[in-house]
Amino acid sequence: MTSTQTVDALAVTRALTNAVIAASHAPSIHNTQPWRWRPHGDRLELSIDESRLLAVTDPDHRLAILSCGAALHHALISLAADGWHATVTRLSETNRPGHLATVRADARIPVELAAFRHLQTIALRHTDRRAVSDTAVDADALRTITAAVEARQTLLHVLRPGQVLDLASAANHAQRTESDDQAWQTELRHWTGGPRPLGTGIPDTVIPRTAAPTTVPGRDFGHRGDMTVADTHDRTAVFGILYGPGDGDIDWLHAGEALSAAWLKATELGIAVLPLSAAIEVTATRETVRRLLSGLGHPYLVLRFGVQDPDTAGPHTPRLPMEQIVEQP
Repeated sequence: MTSTQTVDALAVTRALTNAVIAASHAPSIHNTQPWRWRPHGDRLELSIDESRLLAVTDPDHRLAILSCGAALHHALISLAADGWHATVTRLSETNRPGHLATVRADARIPVELAAFRHLQTIALRHTDRRAVSDTAVDADALRTITAAVEARQTLLHVLRPGQVLDLASAANHAQRTESDDQAWQTELRHWTGGPRPLGTGIPDTVIPRTAAPTTVPGRDFGHRGDMTVADTHDRTAVFGILYGPGDGDIDWLHAGEALSAAWLKATELGIAVLPLSAAIEVTATRETVRRLLSGLGHPYLVLRFGVQDPDTAGPHTPRLPMEQIVEQP
């Protein structure tokens, strides 16, 4: 006869496994997937995987931590959808290098329908680099997305038209600065282009064949991809800055959780999200972006919101196999 305690242990193990699978679909800088999970009984420990960091683009590991925050939020969504309450301890004292959070499944709860819907959305969410359609973003939808961000201890500043031009100038300057850096170009080539058979990076299939007509320039990958770009301008796009009061690791971790919450909600509302990090990566232009916040906080990421044709969405980026992101205790 199987004891109740054994059944509970098996249920926890299954729920934590599902959480890691969901977390593996989180967005990350250059699709580096810089997270590593370590299961231990009723807990999951989340750490940065130093083998998948961007030494040139992200020397302070801020964007890697943000990426891990998105994976953390995905994991919490999965646990809630499985009917588990989770206690999260962020950046606690441990002996593990790069440790970011510990997630403990500590009690059964009624399945949250919103979480179940978010879990379904995780499989649909992806980065769409095409120009947006002529359909304007609904103001009520933007307020809903902003509320999702604020629920994760982060803020979203939606830019006014004049501020978008300032952002465009900063992004353009950042692109030129990075393109002139040979080390940066080498790192970018390592993580982008080609079929990406090893499960990381950005394959040609999700890179536009030509630069999309846009006010704020997106990432210049330095080579042509396979994604078709619509011949439209992003005049209906809305740009926002994900920001918060602090600039420490905990703030960037929260920002990643907020990014996940905003992106899932936006996807459910039929709105595509394109993260733009170039202006954040370069110190001078990050200060320019900070000035757009009128000194109210530190910028973490620029987001473009727009309406896309869901029937012509491109493929998703590849994902690492579980054995490469899960460390056995």
